[in-house]
Amino acid sequence: MIDKFFKPISDLIGKAIPDKTKRMELESSIKSQMIDLQKSQNEINLEQAKHGSIFVAGARPAIMWICALGLAWAYFLAPIMNWIVWTFSFDIVPPDIETEGLMTLTLSMLGLGGMRSFEKFKGVARNNMREENVKDTYKP
Repeated sequence: MIDKFFKPISDLIGKAIPDKTKRMELESSIKSQMIDLQKSQNEINLEQAKHGSIFVAGARPAIMWICALGLAWAYFLAPIMNWIVWTFSFDIVPPDIETEGLMTLTLSMLGLGGMRSFEKFKGVARNNMREENVKDTYKP
């Protein structure tokens, strides 16, 4: 997955830096930073999933599932359903979902997740959502 995102960066570096050795050093450095970011995000996801509070471990996954299901309906299931309705002349109209709000919410959450990962990677993130710092009456 990193190679997919790294290709455009590599192309730009190739145009900007003619020296092959310096270019390879820079590309290696950027790739290792991207791998470190991915590892940091995985660690964050694991810690969040282990958290006892439903407000930390439950809200983000719930909203993402809603977005995923809404987008799956709008871009995959609804067109198939419309084709079936049209093909077999059924007298029903499948519901239509406005995807503008879903896309805004999905992209916003992905952006916030990326910013949070960057904060954690740089070591400037707050730690007030750790288990010992959360006062939550929901905990079993």
